[in-house]
Amino acid sequence: MTGTIVKALSGFYYLFGGDEIYECRAKGSFRKDGISPLVGDRAVFEPLDGNKGIVNEILPRKNALTRPPVANIDKLFIVSAFENPEPNTFIIDKITAIAEYMDIEPIIVFNKCDMGDFSHFERIYKNSGFKTLTVSAVSGDGLDGIKKELNGCISAFTGNSGVGKSSILNALIGGGTIATGEVSQKLGRGKHTTRHTELFRVCGGYVADTPGFSSFDYDAADYGFKENLIYSFPDLSRFEGCRFTSCTHTCEKGCGVIAAAENGCGIINAVENGSAEETRFESYKALFNELKDLKPWNCGKKK
Repeated sequence: MTGTIVKALSGFYYLFGGDEIYECRAKGSFRKDGISPLVGDRAVFEPLDGNKGIVNEILPRKNALTRPPVANIDKLFIVSAFENPEPNTFIIDKITAIAEYMDIEPIIVFNKCDMGDFSHFERIYKNSGFKTLTVSAVSGDGLDGIKKELNGCISAFTGNSGVGKSSILNALIGGGTIATGEVSQKLGRGKHTTRHTELFRVCGGYVADTPGFSSFDYDAADYGFKENLIYSFPDLSRFEGCRFTSCTHTCEKGCGVIAAAENGCGIINAVENGSAEETRFESYKALFNELKDLKPWNCGKKK
């Protein structure tokens, strides 16, 4: 029988399969073989009496994160707000780059659309090829777009404190606005329960409820992220026809990416079709400079 691990706690793995939850142990050879089941894993398990079971096999993963410990994330909703705090394009671009590297689809969400005009930021990210949603957790405007994206997927939400991640999730679960901070109770978990990674059924899919996604950072990636950074910016890498094979795309003459970025008006607004967004290029350069001194043995540690 196959199922999805929705919670891992104290050596027990809780699998959802056949419309039921099974409390399982991993078979003894897992430890010897260095296999560590993660929340989000698809697994083959043997059901036992009393909704117990034994996990016999972990099926191939799409991706696996270390912090937070979760696997097979399909979509990452990157939430920003119009103000308090206002959108920070570098933070958004850093998270989209890590998501792209980890084979996770990034979706940009601008919350609190009732408080201002996001068209400037929407244009940047739509022109760069990202799904971009503008919503209001208070009024419910735009939430149908998130519901559609959640269906059939394992997803997570990330963003700075105060942007309304919990408010959005509350609205999706409750069908309306409920007080922020009550989401744990709505999901069936007390506010003061020990934090652990867990998947909850939301709008036909799963949402990873874990504190780690509030600070999604380089911990999620590895040294290959630095080595292949330009490919985590697909809207820039398509211009990569550079004169030099060792081009870093930051300052070299003859660089196709730089030429594309400079082909427009040189300001944050969208440039002509087939060119790069200036803010995206600036974020790439800033991220490159943050990572340039990173060594393989430093991976998994924040700078």
